Amino acid sequence: MRHLMQLNPYFKRYAHLLCFGILCVATSTVLATYQGVIIRNLTNAVCNSTPKTHSIFIYGFLQILGLALLSGVFMFLMRQTIIVMSRHIEYDQKNQLYLKFQELKPQQIQTYTTGDLMNRIAEDVSRVRMYTGPAIMYIVNTIVTVITVLIFMLSISSSLTLLVFLPLPLLSIFIYKISIQIQKLSHKSQSDLGLITSKAQESFNAIRLIKAYAMERETQIEMQQQSEAYRKSAVGLAFRESLFGPLMTLMIGLSVWLTIWQGGILLSKHQIEPGNITEFILYVFRLTWPFASIGWVSALIQRASASQERINTLLHLPTPDANDAKRSIMEFESIEFKNLSYNYPETPHAALHNITMSISKNSIIGITGPMGSGKSTWVNIITGQLACSDNSLFLNNMCVNTVKQRNWRDIISIVPQDIFLFSDTIFENIAFGAIQNVSQSEIIEAAKIAQLHDTVMQFKDGYQTLVGERGVMLSGGQKQRLAIARALVRKSKVLILDDCINALDHVTEQALMQRLKHMNRFECIIIISHRLTQIQHTQCIYYFEQGSITECGTHQDLLDKQGSYAQLYALQNEL
Repeated sequence: MRHLMQLNPYFKRYAHLLCFGILCVATSTVLATYQGVIIRNLTNAVCNSTPKTHSIFIYGFLQILGLALLSGVFMFLMRQTIIVMSRHIEYDQKNQLYLKFQELKPQQIQTYTTGDLMNRIAEDVSRVRMYTGPAIMYIVNTIVTVITVLIFMLSISSSLTLLVFLPLPLLSIFIYKISIQIQKLSHKSQSDLGLITSKAQESFNAIRLIKAYAMERETQIEMQQQSEAYRKSAVGLAFRESLFGPLMTLMIGLSVWLTIWQGGILLSKHQIEPGNITEFILYVFRLTWPFASIGWVSALIQRASASQERINTLLHLPTPDANDAKRSIMEFESIEFKNLSYNYPETPHAALHNITMSISKNSIIGITGPMGSGKSTWVNIITGQLACSDNSLFLNNMCVNTVKQRNWRDIISIVPQDIFLFSDTIFENIAFGAIQNVSQSEIIEAAKIAQLHDTVMQFKDGYQTLVGERGVMLSGGQKQRLAIARALVRKSKVLILDDCINALDHVTEQALMQRLKHMNRFECIIIISHRLTQIQHTQCIYYFEQGSITECGTHQDLLDKQGSYAQLYALQNEL
């Protein structure tokens, strides 16, 4: 329950809805319960052959109708307050979680899978909503109903009240035990369903590979096995859920039988009236759902507490830039590394070791080296994806750890190796990430520089062409050129191309590189590539090897050194 204390600020925010909703619950419950008194009087009138019974029935009917209407109105208001409040809290929690995802550094959430994060923002928040809405509503309803009914029952016969109440706690116990089993099976069922969904999504994305390797039958067998596991858990869940109805019917029948049996004895002794028996039976039905809901609500609270704990785990992660005193930067002057080293937590060896380099304004820099040499780690640090130690990376002669990360990232545009496109139009994918609103002409200009415009105009819908999920409708080269156009419209100071044009043909590659080098939009361009033809004309080339910079200079300087760079250049020329 302590994890649910995190919800207190939300309850304070919507206290007006909560308080009015509780008042509506209490009023609706009292009005519905009072109908038993009217029915008691009508029953007594019939049994006692009271004169003007017809008039009494009409008057009683109007009373019941009026109470039912009023109870219905307050029940409607109850749902329009407490349930609406729970929806507001659900909305706020999802926004809070999504904002937290945006603020966290990648290494803070890299231990979580995408499915797990999606489950927390969807399933876990939904379970918390069941606590802030239905659970609270039924808790209040149960308390008010039990108190009201007890007052009416005890005013008639304490012995009959005690006897009638005996089966109801048993109902709560049975419901609670079944709810625990349902909770476990529900988790298993949801997990199995998640596996089926993941497998289906994976198969759809890899359908070409599956067909190319003729693996349709093997894939189908795997899907059937996962579907069978889900079927078993779903059937087990349905069986236990089906026990609710018979249990409730059994306990209601037992309470009604006890009412008639003991009530008949008391009636024969003239200790109660005939209408009291009818009244008691109605009260039994009134108490059935509140007692049955105790177990159900308990399970809701348990699930909500577990879900809120998972949500709190993310919300309590420290957020970068919490210090308001951090400095802002608007211009770019230089980037300087001073003996920077970096170790990944899960590896004993340093990914980068004593990196020292300086990148000044109006420069074009090349970065190359074999796979695993630390280039990607270097890019992740310079773009703020990985945190570095103090006084190891300086931006405009200021330690980056003293600079607001948002400003730091605003001056950098990066085209990563792994191109991600949204399931939207070409226009929206290019415009994504622009610091300011961009016009159609600016989009077209960026596409022309990226050698994409002519290709786009061959599509029927032009820039309004949908690219499909992750850009499935585009080729590898088209995706890379679109990503470059996206970086161009950002109008930042520094452009980083992280080995992102390897899918282009030689002619397109050379045309693109020439356009980039002669444009004045960026104050610094950094090109990371394994293909030396892409970086040989840069002003300075850094060669990475085993996490260190082993060679540095112009293309000709590095060839003259006859080192690893020269060997790589000779090998590529032979190919």
